[in-house]
Amino acid sequence: LRHSDVLNTKLRVGMGKIRVSLGPCPQIPTPTMACPLEKALDVMVSTFHKYSGKEGDKFKLNKSELKELLTREMPSFLGKRTDDAAFQRLMSNLDSNKDSEVDFQEYCVFLSCVAMMCNEFFEGFPDKQPRKK
Repeated sequence: LRHSDVLNTKLRVGMGKIRVSLGPCPQIPTPTMACPLEKALDVMVSTFHKYSGKEGDKFKLNKSELKELLTREMPSFLGKRTDDAAFQRLMSNLDSNKDSEVDFQEYCVFLSCVAMMCNEFFEGFPDKQPRKK
């Protein structure tokens, strides 16, 4: 099975749960034929699994795995110097089930929050180009 073969996830929103069951993804013949959003999802999933399980549970990121992922894959997010206290707060905030690791759901919530912050940032800028109708 490839990462894109199955997408079953539960998203936690506030105190409630929303179940999103997308089932099997359509087979993509070649990476060059994938749409941009499909490529983005593949990168999101494969990046998680690239770092998870180097130590311990292969389906979760421990503190050092998460730090390595963010340092290598999102260097502008952490900056040049990593404040250990700030990183510990981030880890604590992401770890919603308090098992001292970040599972795939928690990782997805993090990426969604970063995407929402980017969207809010760019909403503040007026369009330079008129939107296509």
